[in-house]
Amino acid sequence: MGFRLSPSSISLMNDCSRCFWLDKHGKWKRPAGIFPSLPSGMDSVLKKHFNKFRDKGLLPPELCDNNNCSDMKLFGSNNEEKELLKSWQNNLQGIRWTDSSGNILAGAVDNILVNKKDGKLIVLDYKTKGFKLREDSHKYYKNQMDFYNFLLRKNGYKTEDYSFLLFYVPDSVTETGEVIFDTTLIKMDVDVKNAENIFNKAIELLEGKCPSDRCDWCRFVMF
Repeated sequence: MGFRLSPSSISLMNDCSRCFWLDKHGKWKRPAGIFPSLPSGMDSVLKKHFNKFRDKGLLPPELCDNNNCSDMKLFGSNNEEKELLKSWQNNLQGIRWTDSSGNILAGAVDNILVNKKDGKLIVLDYKTKGFKLREDSHKYYKNQMDFYNFLLRKNGYKTEDYSFLLFYVPDSVTETGEVIFDTTLIKMDVDVKNAENIFNKAIELLEGKCPSDRCDWCRFVMF
């Protein structure tokens, strides 16, 4: 029986390989911090927002204002695609791929665009920030975007060599209480080989012995 992995779970490997190994072997799980509910709520609202425009055959203004959108449309032009996108967006399902050893990799996307010229898919991810973006804000999500494209290609879909991050940052509040967000669309190059290398490294680590280096979280775990 293989291991079940996701881009977020693999990210723990970079923090502490021992915590990652203990978690995936069912020995111990690092205590979870307080989960911020606002970003999750924003994701849900934004998906409904995008669906309204998709069903009209349009793109929302924050995409058109930030980028030339004439060559793009939202994925989900028929009922079959809409149901498929729902499964890809579901954290309990996501886009899945199983390797030859039975290891499962799955990740849930926020949305998908389609290049109308060549039919290739473009991953679109929403990010909510409480502060103005720095020059390197998008770099922290490179592996995540690489994994989404890796999964799509493993499922037989052609994707562009780039993805989009759409940042929402609160700017002001109107007199009637509505929060106004600034939006910034950032185009990121995709490297699926990077995702494949990270996945293989994670499996190699998990198939070996428990790492001996201990972080502050797992140093007292007797294993």
